[in-house]
Amino acid sequence: MTESASRNERILVCGATGYVGGRLARRLLEEGYQVTCLVRSPEKLTKFSWGQHERLTVVQGELEDTEATRRALEKIDVAYYLVHSMQSAKGEYAQRDRELATGFRDSAQESSCRRIIYLGGLGELGADLSEHLDSRHEVGEILQSGRVPTTVFRAAMIIGSGSASFETLRYLVERLPIMVTPKWVKTETQPVAIRDVLRYLVACLDVEETAGKTLDIGGPDVMSYRNVMQVMAEKLKLRRRIILPVPVLTPYLSSLWIGLVTPVSSSIARPLAEGLKNRTVCRNDDAVRLMPGDCLGIEAAIEAALGKTQQGDIETRWSTAGKIPGDPDWSGGTTLTDRREITVQGSVEQTFAEIRSIGGANGYWGAGFLWQVRGWMDQAIGGPGLRRGRRHPRDLHYGEAVDFWRVTKLVPNERLTLRAEMKLPGEAELDFQLEPSGAETTQVVMTARFRPKGLLGLAYWYAVLPLHGLVFPVMLRGIAKNVRG
Repeated sequence: MTESASRNERILVCGATGYVGGRLARRLLEEGYQVTCLVRSPEKLTKFSWGQHERLTVVQGELEDTEATRRALEKIDVAYYLVHSMQSAKGEYAQRDRELATGFRDSAQESSCRRIIYLGGLGELGADLSEHLDSRHEVGEILQSGRVPTTVFRAAMIIGSGSASFETLRYLVERLPIMVTPKWVKTETQPVAIRDVLRYLVACLDVEETAGKTLDIGGPDVMSYRNVMQVMAEKLKLRRRIILPVPVLTPYLSSLWIGLVTPVSSSIARPLAEGLKNRTVCRNDDAVRLMPGDCLGIEAAIEAALGKTQQGDIETRWSTAGKIPGDPDWSGGTTLTDRREITVQGSVEQTFAEIRSIGGANGYWGAGFLWQVRGWMDQAIGGPGLRRGRRHPRDLHYGEAVDFWRVTKLVPNERLTLRAEMKLPGEAELDFQLEPSGAETTQVVMTARFRPKGLLGLAYWYAVLPLHGLVFPVMLRGIAKNVRG
C-alpha cells in the first residue's frame, strides 16, 4: 500500500519513542492508518521523519496517568503496547510494568478498543527464567486476562541497528578478540530481523485468527550466542573470536564487564545478561502459518543492520525512549570524532573555494612534513599515500581522488566530505561544514570521524589523537589566513 492509501482503523502506539515503536509508527502511517501516539514528551517525535505527519495524533501523557491513557484510547480500534522497562528506581522494573499493564488493560476495556497487540520475549517457562523475561511474559498474561482480545508476539534477540541486545553483542565482538564469557554463551537462540518483526506486527491487523493468540516469531536460524558472535565477527570483517566460557561469571559480574568494555551501562546490561541464560527458541509456528513470508537469516539480518550503521542511517534505538531526547554518541556504532571550528573573515563562497583546494600540490595549509610522513607510512604498507595528488588545483568534483582521500560529499558553499583510502584499521573521514555567521564571516566546522575495526582500530585512534592537536589547529588557521588574503 502506498503513502496515499487510507485505512479506516485508528491505531494507538504506546512506546512510539522506543526502538520498535518508532519504526512501527512510521510503517503504519505509510500503510495509510490513522495513528495516535501517547508520549511523555511530544518534542521527542520531532526527530522522526514522520513526526509531523497529517494522519498522526499526539496525546501527551504517561501510562501512569489514567486520564491520559483514556484520552489516548478514545475512538481507537487497535492498540499496540510496546512498553517494557529494563531499569527503574531500585531495579523494581517488574513491579512497575505489572502496574502499567494492569492499568492499560482496565482502560482499554472501558474504551472503543477492540484489540491489543503486545511484543514480548521468548524464553522457556520455569523457575530458572530470568526476571526480565519473566516480567515480559507476565505483562502479556495481564493484557490477555482482560476482555479485549490480545495478540502476544514473543521474539528472541532482535537483529537491527539500534537494538540493545544487538548493539551489546556488536560492541563485544568489535572490541574483544579474546573473550572470557559466562556459560550462557552456549545457549541457543533464534534471532529475528527487525524488518520481519515489523512485518508480523503490521500483517496481523488483517489476519483475524491472530486475535487472542500467543505467537512465537523468529528467523530461520537456531544457533548459540557463541555462533552469533562469530557471524558478527565475520560480517565486521574481523578475525574469528576466541571465546572461552567459564562457569563462575554471574549475570551481575557479566553486566559490570559489559559496562566496562562497551558504552552500554551496567544497569541496562544486567537484565540482558540474565536473559541470555535462557533458551529462546520458537515453540509454535502459528505466526509463519497465519502470516507466511520469507524471513531473513542471521547472516543477511546482521549484514542489513551493519549496513544501516555504516551509513549512519539509524532510525530508532532502544535508548531514545529514555528521559533525555536524542541518541547518545555511541549509539549505532563506534564512531570516534574530533571536532574543531573557527570563524573566518570572508564569505562562504570565498571560504569554500579555499577548502576545496585541499591536497595535492596545495598541501594542507601547514604541517607539511607531518602529512608527508603520513603519506610515506601509507605507501610503505601498500596504500596510495600522497602520490595521487589531485586532478586540478582548484576544481573538485564528487567521487574524485585527492591524495589518499576520496570526495564522498560535495555541496557547494556548504559541505565537503573526504573519505580516507589510506590503509587503516577502520574507516575514516574528514568533514568540513560551512555556515554564514555574519555579513562577511563564515563559521567552519572541521570534524574527523573514525569507525575503528577491532581493538587495533581503537588503539590507532588514541595513538594519533595527540597529532590532531598539532595538525588540525594549523589547518584551520591556514584556511582563515588564506581567505583573508
